[in-house]
Amino acid sequence: MFNMGIYQCIIRCSLNATKLSMSGPPLQNLKCTNHARSFNTLCQQAARPCIRTPAKNVQVSVLRCSKTAATAGEMSDVARKWVGRWLFGCSGMVFGAVALGGLTRLTESGLSMTDWHLFGKRPPLTAAEWQREFMQYQQYPEYKLKNKDMTMTEFQFIWWMEYGHRQWGRAIGTVFAVPAVVFWYKGYFTSMLKKRVVLCGVLIGLQGLLGWYMVKSGLEDRFHSESDVPRVSQYRLMSHLGAAFVLYTILLWNAMGVSFPAQFVATVTPGARSFRKLVHVTKGWIFLTAMSGALVAGLDAGLVYNSFPKMADRWIPSDLLALSPTLSNFTENPTTVQFDHRIMGTTTLVLATLVAVRSRRVLLLPARARTAATALAAIAWMQVGLGISTLLWFVPTWLASLHQCGSLLTL
Repeated sequence: MFNMGIYQCIIRCSLNATKLSMSGPPLQNLKCTNHARSFNTLCQQAARPCIRTPAKNVQVSVLRCSKTAATAGEMSDVARKWVGRWLFGCSGMVFGAVALGGLTRLTESGLSMTDWHLFGKRPPLTAAEWQREFMQYQQYPEYKLKNKDMTMTEFQFIWWMEYGHRQWGRAIGTVFAVPAVVFWYKGYFTSMLKKRVVLCGVLIGLQGLLGWYMVKSGLEDRFHSESDVPRVSQYRLMSHLGAAFVLYTILLWNAMGVSFPAQFVATVTPGARSFRKLVHVTKGWIFLTAMSGALVAGLDAGLVYNSFPKMADRWIPSDLLALSPTLSNFTENPTTVQFDHRIMGTTTLVLATLVAVRSRRVLLLPARARTAATALAAIAWMQVGLGISTLLWFVPTWLASLHQCGSLLTL
């Protein structure tokens, strides 16, 4: 996967990628004498073909081990192999849950199950059981205001979509918890990794609760007129999606840290320092852009102003700040929410492209990091293309789903 791998490769420098021909004692015991070249001189010679900056301006710090590398280094090869695979598998399942959740929302299936059980429930097997489930659904606003003509076949489709999403989430909990207990018992986890495993377990449990908390907002008796559109709260949707993004990021980050342990090279040049800050800023901005996309989804804001680059015939729509108080427009006005998402998406594209360009100018940056930076820019361009296409084609399910998955890849 390129997503979290892009971010990690950019800010981590593997010692194996920095090929310095050194003679004498190991690095930690290296001393500058009349008979040995200094570490600074060696780095200057290694860097001279790569940059145009005079070598005398290059300042290289002592190599230091990253926490991730130290954590992985304390693990045996067997532990690293199995724990890494397990974490990669869990992160992949979370990615699948996000994709399936997006499809559930896009097919308007999320409110079909009107109750929630911690360990799930058996699906209806007989016509009578299906009828009972359907009658429960008919007591809530979505059916009364929107789906009065729904058939049993149509109800079964949306019910299975929601049921599948919930069961997939429970499967993630099982796939995470059972190996975690086994690996913990066998001593495969370091002290640092134990804390992260506990954190991931808490986040998985929190996701289930957030999911039901979100669904409840669409079942509440707050929709009365036929002009009301029963939907879940955009705030709760954003929280649910944001927690999934955080969980996915933590799982994949640790999977890569365990499977591909590396070492940081502390600040090499002022340029390298600023590049690292740029990468961190870009990642944070990508996350914020994805959360603004959750607001777009929660308000169906993709169905207003289906034109690009202008919104209808204006660059700034007239109803941009139509609500009062003014600040409420940024989370409750579909026009403002879409406008913000356009601006944030464009900014993300600029930042990702800048990361790729700057990666070519950083001293001693490994080739795999440059490749990752280029991939980040490519995915960002793809994501913007998917977003524009989704808007112009009035949010077709398959395209909107790809756009949501693209946000996770970009992150």
